[in-house]
Amino acid sequence: MIGTFLKNRTVRNAGWLIGGKIAQMLINLVVGLLTARYLGPSNYGLINYAGAYTAFFASLCTLGINSVIVKELIDRPKAEGEVIGTTLVLRSISSFLSALTIIGVVSVVDADEPTTIAVVALCSIGLLFQLLDTFNYWFQSRLQSKVTAIATLVAYAVTAAYKVFLILTDKSVVWFALATSVDYLCIGVLLLLSYRKNGGEKLSFSWQYGKTLLGKSYHYILAGLMVSVYGQTDKLMLKQMINEAEIGYYSTAVSLCNVWCFVLAAIIDSVVPSIMQAHNENEETFKQRNRQLYAIIFYISVFVSLCFTVLAKPAISILYGEAYLPAVGPLRVITWYTAFSYLGVARNSWVVCKERQKYLVWIYLASAAINVLLNSLLIPSFGAVGAAWASLAAQICTTLVVPFFIPALRENSVLMLQAIALRGVLRK
Repeated sequence: MIGTFLKNRTVRNAGWLIGGKIAQMLINLVVGLLTARYLGPSNYGLINYAGAYTAFFASLCTLGINSVIVKELIDRPKAEGEVIGTTLVLRSISSFLSALTIIGVVSVVDADEPTTIAVVALCSIGLLFQLLDTFNYWFQSRLQSKVTAIATLVAYAVTAAYKVFLILTDKSVVWFALATSVDYLCIGVLLLLSYRKNGGEKLSFSWQYGKTLLGKSYHYILAGLMVSVYGQTDKLMLKQMINEAEIGYYSTAVSLCNVWCFVLAAIIDSVVPSIMQAHNENEETFKQRNRQLYAIIFYISVFVSLCFTVLAKPAISILYGEAYLPAVGPLRVITWYTAFSYLGVARNSWVVCKERQKYLVWIYLASAAINVLLNSLLIPSFGAVGAAWASLAAQICTTLVVPFFIPALRENSVLMLQAIALRGVLRK
């Protein structure tokens, strides 16, 4: 039996998250397949190349606040308006500056490719709307994920309709670059309306609190940037070292193995508040709940990865067509990335509770360096498969290897290994 932390309210909350994500997955899968087939490997790779830029700068846009905002809302229930309002202002500034930086960088790196510049510039607009997902964390802190599940589903439906319209009207790849902005805008507006409807406090801004908030989150900025380095540089390097088509194959593999990861995200989002509450009540319960979460994440991931490894070729052939068969190799490797990646995501609640944020930068700095080095060595010879191996190795280092050499984080690595060995997971 898993433990008492999966109480009824938490289970219902996870149910809404998972149910909403299943519907989103089905919509996204169907429309994503149509889009990939319509665009072809090269244009599909170009869209993902542009997405790599926006994802790379996403950590700067959030200012690391996303890692601490749920705890802030739980700890300061009477100042919710100030927490959210201050976060929105800070993220607005960083998102605008990030969008300008992206356009400037791609104008230099891809100076002779006007289509590439246009696609990347249009994708970067989505950063300005993405900041509205701040309201999602308010609903998370109140275990009201029903609202965010509905809002996100509606936004997915609108974005899907937009992409289908582009396919039916035979639009160019440039039009598809706006899809991300449409998605974030719809989600943001619906969450804002829901926030007001559900009695959210009037938003306010405080420079003083902003400084305090950044003082708690700034450790995550550089850490998040390093995550972006080993999460996105593979696509950037594939474009510069080979071509857009290779990004298309690699992105196809990543998209397919990520299609089910909403389950892991929903489990983590629903359990984190319970873990944080346990930290204030009982240390042994806190440790056990972390082990339980790690075990769930790891073994679900391993099972799915085994399925992907066996069924990679028929899955790619049936879903994407013969043109995407070179994605089989990357898929069989990158699917194992998921288990370690989401163990790292689940670790954030432990890090926040123990206030060990400042050590994360060393983990991600080392892993980013490993990723870039391996990509530079493997991509020229193995293309997308090499990028997949580089990402997997970097993620294992981030989650298990490097933390063992940092005394302040070693305890968490031990908890993860205990969870993998199923020690201290089940109640006696």
